[in-house]
Amino acid sequence: MARTGARTRSTRETRITVRIDLDGTGNAEVRTGVGFFDHMLDALARHGMFDLAVECEGDLHIDAHHTVEDVGIVLGGAFLEALGDKRGIVRYADATVPLDEALTRAVVDVSGRPFLHYDVPLPANQPRIGDFDAALAAEFWRAFAMEARLTMHLDGLRGDNAHHVVEATFKAAARALDAATRIDPRRAETVPSTKGAL
Repeated sequence: MARTGARTRSTRETRITVRIDLDGTGNAEVRTGVGFFDHMLDALARHGMFDLAVECEGDLHIDAHHTVEDVGIVLGGAFLEALGDKRGIVRYADATVPLDEALTRAVVDVSGRPFLHYDVPLPANQPRIGDFDAALAAEFWRAFAMEARLTMHLDGLRGDNAHHVVEATFKAAARALDAATRIDPRRAETVPSTKGAL
């Protein structure tokens, strides 16, 4: 059974279409108009082994905030749709990923209960990564976790370069999400919850 999701959203600020396949090969086709953000979504797909297509037209003449946050909303919804009833998934996973001097940990519970703990300190003297406001990474993950109904803990353990810190965060989250959403053949006919539903 295909584990795919597709969502669209159109507002006065953004027009977004997202498609995701949880059982993909890491293929990414991403166009948001924000170069560094495209790079991060590409990393999410490749390291999570998700096939991901994202098209976004946003009000970039203002800034990238609406684009980044709204892509998180739409991608989270598509991710939730792709999970279906969550039958057979591993559910819990974690990953710790280095990128040179940066080290980030991601812990995920595909719980149905939206919660984000985000403690990823950024160097105070590097508020921007190219044209990208580095603080927007937190907005993306908050929107994604709420809409995907995940519990996520993202912790930046160390790092001196903002690009490395944010990229390590996306890669760690990707690997944790990949592991948590894998089908465990021992649980293939069950939902991993004492409640019988997630």
